[in-house]
Amino acid sequence: MAGKYKESVTVVSQESIAEEIYSLWLQTADIAEHAVPGQFISMYTNDGSRLLPRPISICEIDRAKGQLRVVYRVTGPDTGTEQFAALKQGETIEVLGPLGNGFPLEAGKGRKAFLIGGGIGVPPILELAKQLDAEKQIVVGYRDTQFLLDEFGQNGAVFVATEDGSAGTKGNVMDAVAANELTADIIYACGPTPMLRAIKAYAQEHDIECYLSLEEKMACGVGACLGCVCQSRDKDAHSNVHNKRVCKDGPVFLATEVEL
Repeated sequence: MAGKYKESVTVVSQESIAEEIYSLWLQTADIAEHAVPGQFISMYTNDGSRLLPRPISICEIDRAKGQLRVVYRVTGPDTGTEQFAALKQGETIEVLGPLGNGFPLEAGKGRKAFLIGGGIGVPPILELAKQLDAEKQIVVGYRDTQFLLDEFGQNGAVFVATEDGSAGTKGNVMDAVAANELTADIIYACGPTPMLRAIKAYAQEHDIECYLSLEEKMACGVGACLGCVCQSRDKDAHSNVHNKRVCKDGPVFLATEVEL
């Protein structure tokens, strides 16, 4: 990563794309130029009483325009996301980024890949789908309401799983993999921990190289709260114990490096 930048960025546009799901485009000076798929930004509210920012994964990068897209869920006023949802075109907000390590694109070049996203872990998979030079099988899982499917359809073969069976395979992303008899030799995934745990087990069983984004675990995104610590195979240089801070050492890890 070339560096991180704290900027006052301008809202280009914002819209609701599903229930409690918002799409926000931001005009940046430097962040878009250096961001890669799988990284995130930390967004500060305009409420001075909130000192810590909110980490939000990057959904799309438009380097030509110097813009970033984030797609996020409003989870309540205590998280700051309700204030983000109120932002209007032309308003400004403080942002720090790009942060964390991204998905290793070279690892998947020319290979047959699973790109798997679940819930609010779906958005980071979009820019990965746009940039990865591979045979892409995009598997996305939702509780019920789907979003970003048109964009995914422009970047690979898409397979949907829904918990209520309203679209695609009824069940989870691994049910969709089984139902469609999909195979791959590399996996990239982002989503809730139970989903990642199942994907890791599948990858180990089939001897597949696998990269997981643990971004769901992040709280402050800047290493201050230690709320995102996960158990790791190797010792953390910061604490000298078998822990990793997702926001600093991740959010993307080789699956064999972390315990879920």
